Amino acid sequence: MALSVRSWVANEGSKHLLLLLWLAANAMLFWRTFVLYCSAPQYYYLHKMLGVSVCVSRASASVLNLNCCLVLLPMCRHTLTLLRGTSKVWARAGRRVLDQSRRFHTACGTAICLFSGLHVCAHLVNAAHFSAKFSDEFPSLNMAQHRGQDPRVIILTTVAGVTGVLLVLILFLMMTSSTHCIRLGSYEIFWYTHNLFILFYIILMVHTLGGALKFQTNTDSHTPGCRPANHSQSLNSSTNQQPWQQQTPLCAEEPRFQSHSPETWLWVLVPLCVYCAERVCRFVRSRTPVTITMVTRHPCDVIELHMLKPGFKARPGQYVLLNCPSVSSFENHPFTLTMCPTEKKETFGIHLRVVGDWTERFAQLLYPEFSAADDVILPIMQQRNYPKVCVDGPFGSASEEVLGYERCVCVAGGIGVTPFACILHTLLEGWRQYRLRRLYFVWVCRELPAFYWFADLLCSLHNKLWQENRPDYLNIRLYLSSNTGAQQVCEERFGPLCSRLVIGRPKWKLLFKEIATANHTKRVGVFCCGPKGMSKTLHTLCNSTKHTHTHSHTHTTFEFNTEAFS
Repeated sequence: MALSVRSWVANEGSKHLLLLLWLAANAMLFWRTFVLYCSAPQYYYLHKMLGVSVCVSRASASVLNLNCCLVLLPMCRHTLTLLRGTSKVWARAGRRVLDQSRRFHTACGTAICLFSGLHVCAHLVNAAHFSAKFSDEFPSLNMAQHRGQDPRVIILTTVAGVTGVLLVLILFLMMTSSTHCIRLGSYEIFWYTHNLFILFYIILMVHTLGGALKFQTNTDSHTPGCRPANHSQSLNSSTNQQPWQQQTPLCAEEPRFQSHSPETWLWVLVPLCVYCAERVCRFVRSRTPVTITMVTRHPCDVIELHMLKPGFKARPGQYVLLNCPSVSSFENHPFTLTMCPTEKKETFGIHLRVVGDWTERFAQLLYPEFSAADDVILPIMQQRNYPKVCVDGPFGSASEEVLGYERCVCVAGGIGVTPFACILHTLLEGWRQYRLRRLYFVWVCRELPAFYWFADLLCSLHNKLWQENRPDYLNIRLYLSSNTGAQQVCEERFGPLCSRLVIGRPKWKLLFKEIATANHTKRVGVFCCGPKGMSKTLHTLCNSTKHTHTHSHTHTTFEFNTEAFS
């Protein structure tokens, strides 16, 4: 499938530019440090003893410093939200770069793992060289106690060695628990092991105090490689002396060596301070009591919560982190807002699907009669004593940009409809105040009852737009991917949706052809929140030019956006 240069630049340009800058910074730092330890005079004796392994160990350490600094920044959710909200400073392309924060965090984490492996291997070679090439001439340069000392003893009896082993162990736990299968199957394991990063940074600071490698401090008075003064006479009288030996200067004094001052803290100080300050601020803010005003049970194991929190303000498309101490004191789970506070109504709401241990326990506390086996079609509301809930946020996401486009396509898969539900609520409050002038809403579900989650909302917005003579503003496409129960399609009150319900999966190419034809030369925002397969298909179509004959001649640019909670 051929690529459209214009669409590719719009969708991939900023992402790849960021990647190139990051790769260039890593490569430059590695090479600069490598060359320094290979050729700088102060490392002459160290390099002579350890060889290229000391260059690799220090170069990889420099890259680790950089990435340990950068890996924290994408996790500063509040800071990123503030940056996203400064639309006067950041253009849309700049704000879309922030959508890559999770991927950037993953890239930095991967780099930390790879270069940690390289760093460890290089230091294992260094330990072997310290043992085999023990320097009797410069004893202070050695890390070993004597020639032939077991390298394992060198590692396990030094601060640098012991802390290095602990860092590798912690990093291994964090890396393995971050795999997709563990995050999906047991999020709790991922959450708890990932928070070992606090211990990781503490040990990292201690690790740099080990002072395993030393440099020469008096290169001005002791030229590296010079001839010792007590050997000058025998060398001058030697008949076999080479010309280069005759040019070697005499040593004025003995070389002096010392360890480097720790530098890692200089790299990570600012990100750590920003992150810690933000976490303290978020903790204090999340302690503000939240009142649950309503719990509604929907079909397909979905529960709707309406909450009230003093001073809570949010923009459509944002999400919050929910914490229920009765379920777990430490776990925070992200949920997109399906309703934001307005001037008329201060409550905000979320929809959560009961999937996994945490949501099941939370659902039981909210709704003790809840049973996954029940098949309830209509919402059920009950008033009761609800558990304590803490809300952290709101935080920015890609869906905030929906109202900033003139033309927009929102594609949802199942419960992925939640960020767009908040957009629909906002448009129902007053669509004229936003830039958006045409919205294509595509919702794919496996089960027919799932459409009842927001059927009333869709019908209300549809009817309002027709009454205000804007029938072309909202284009609704509902797809039931399974024909089970399709004969029970609609109730009379959901009449506007019945004609827009299709049995089967969307024909994405035909849909994009239709949208491109209706929006000639326009820039269309495509937003997706659903399964990875759906997201990948839409991403490919947004970048392509020959998936339809029409699209390649309409000069329509599709800008792809997808949800990725960091």
